[in-house]
Parts: sequence; C-alpha cells; structure tokens
Amino acid sequence: MGTPDYAAVTLDSLIKSEHEICAVFAQPDKPVGRKQILTPPPVKVLALENNIPVFQPNSVKTGEAYDILKQINPDVIVVVAYGKILPKEILELPKYGCVNGHASLLPKYRGASPIQWCIVKGEKETGVTTMLMDEGMDTGDILEVEKVQIGDDETAEELFDRLSSVSAQLMLSTLKKLENGEITPKKQTGEPSYAPIIKKEMAKLDFSKPATIIHNAVRGYYSWPCAFFFLDGKRIKVIKTKIGDKTQKESGTVIANTENLQIACGDGTSICITELQVEGSKPMTAKQMLCGKSIPLGTVIGE
Repeated sequence: MGTPDYAAVTLDSLIKSEHEICAVFAQPDKPVGRKQILTPPPVKVLALENNIPVFQPNSVKTGEAYDILKQINPDVIVVVAYGKILPKEILELPKYGCVNGHASLLPKYRGASPIQWCIVKGEKETGVTTMLMDEGMDTGDILEVEKVQIGDDETAEELFDRLSSVSAQLMLSTLKKLENGEITPKKQTGEPSYAPIIKKEMAKLDFSKPATIIHNAVRGYYSWPCAFFFLDGKRIKVIKTKIGDKTQKESGTVIANTENLQIACGDGTSICITELQVEGSKPMTAKQMLCGKSIPLGTVIGE
C-alpha cells in the first residue's frame, strides 16, 4: 500500500526480492498540472508494468478494501506513504500484521510530512523506522530503525531520494527478520512530535526570524511548495540560500544587490538568496534576476 515516488522505491525492491506481491493498493488517479490531466500515482504505474493487480478504493473504511484483502489473504501488508488510515479489521488481517516504513525516528515527526518538517526545524539527524501499525497516527511498536545524517544544505527533495532507498532496504531487512522470528517489537519511547500536512501559506518567509531559520525553511520547502516572499505584488520563490554577514539593518532590508540578493534577518543576521524564481519566469540565479530587475539597496521586503 503506497502512492508517491517515495513508496515506489520500496515496491521496486520488493518486486526484485523473493517476496510475492499479491496486490497493490494506491490512492485514486488525480488531476495534475494546469490542464488537470488525470494521472495515475507512481506506485500504480510500477505495479501495472510488472503485471501486479492494482486497487484504488476512495476509502478503506467502507468494507470494500477489507473484502478484497480477505480474498487475497496476505501474510503481511507493507505500507509506505499510502496516505490513508487503516481500520482495525485490516490491521488485524495479515499473519505478520501491517508493517509501515515511516520517514523519521519515531516518535519524532509522526504524521504526513516528516521529511520536510525535520529540515524546517533544523534537525541534524533523521532516519527511517519500520513499525507494526496500530489504530493511532504512527504510534505502533518499533521493529527496526536506521539513522541518517542531514547535510547542512540538503533540501527536502534530496533527502526524499536518500531516505526512499534507506526505507526500501530496511523494509526488506524487517520482513526477513519478522518471517524468521528474529525481531521483537518495542514500544515507542520519548517525547512525540508531529509533522502535519504542508500547506502553501506555511512557506511564506518571515525575515524577522534569524537567517538559519530562513535557510532551513528554504531547504525544507523545496521543491514543494517552495519558500517565497512578495515584491512589488509578485510572488518570488526562493530556491537556494546561504547564511550571510552580520548586519544592524532592519529585518527585511536589502543590503546587497549585485552577485546575490542579500536581506537582513532577525538577530543581526542576513541571508543570501542565490537562486530564485520570479512569478511568470523560469528559475534563475539572483545575479541574473538583478541584471534585469534592479532592487535598490534599502528596499524593505514585506512592506
């Protein structure tokens, strides 16, 4: 059970392993792009390429999904980024239970967007947890954990790619140990934190905050929804930044406008924007933008 690219990496590893995949469950096809073309999710595409039956129920709580699964009678259900909460009757159906691959070190960052939030919050370490699912939101007993260090400039998109491979290999390890009786589920310990669904408005930059927080937001919200600010009524997406010099200027003030767009932030810090995308244009370096559109020194972003 899975839906996006991230989950497809685990499915691909399972296909290439000794396991037999009886069926794949994915979320329904959705309209994509300006033309709203109905598009199948990556997990469905991969399953069909490998002649695996695909089911896409709008809900897993109506009994339809349970009836299908009861007929299939799986030994285990692997769940990675499926996007739906499974009811008790499905959780209890397989012999080895429902095993979830979650992209955080549980109980930290339970919820829908753990990869983005761990970067936005400035974490230096994250990882993947495999767990036995229960009726809660990522509250099940832990099976295995693999830790991963986060690069200082690593984006959520880059971390997605890395963790998807880690998750796939950890799932293979967990399934083998479960089948051989070599793993003991452990209760989650420590203070839980949450990673709610990312919304576009969350990515608006507040230059009154320190530059490190701005830098983390830019990394964490890339490539969707992308951090942004408004200038002259236009949305400007911020793609890449680096920490700038100390400054006494008011936060939001443009303090350099040649090689990079440098903006004063809170706590006497500044941020250098090196790549961006002006509304209606393609992504470009800040220098390219500044050659075509001068932003005077002293301009205050957000006024």
